[in-house]
Amino acid sequence: MPERADASSGMVLLTGNSHPELAKMVSERLEIRLGEATVYNKTNRETSVDIKQSVRGKHVFILQSGSKNVNNDVMELLVLIYACKTSMSKTITVVMPYLPYSKQCRMLRRSSIAMKLVAEMICKAGASRLVSLDLYKKEIQGFFGIPVDNLRASPFFLQHIKTNVTTHWKYKMDTFFLF
Repeated sequence: MPERADASSGMVLLTGNSHPELAKMVSERLEIRLGEATVYNKTNRETSVDIKQSVRGKHVFILQSGSKNVNNDVMELLVLIYACKTSMSKTITVVMPYLPYSKQCRMLRRSSIAMKLVAEMICKAGASRLVSLDLYKKEIQGFFGIPVDNLRASPFFLQHIKTNVTTHWKYKMDTFFLF
């Protein structure tokens, strides 16, 4: 178990249920112990959070990505952020490799701009900063009232594939296909 940084160091890494394997890999790679928190659904399917350690005055990083249950992932994130805010965290940095609703970032006919709503909810819940990878449109950063870091992972990912993967890849639309 990583020992270098934990709650006593002023930094806490928390995660929801969207991608526990990713959280474990990040924790090990950065040598930061995962914070003690449980995110669960009550019997009526409402999302609840139990943070089992003090985050008062700490720099909290919440790792949560979108998965097959994006609505649940977003709600878990919002409840986690708000729990940290009400527990007096110094800062709350949201790390979302994939930002749900990012493709709904413009008005089509009589629809809504769902990404704007999600951005406002993340800010209102109490996030201090957001870090994401390869946002669908860079203009999404303007939906947030907090700093947003849009990291570009695709050049490194493509270089890794070219160097290490022997199977041929074909890029079409938003998906990679093997052929």
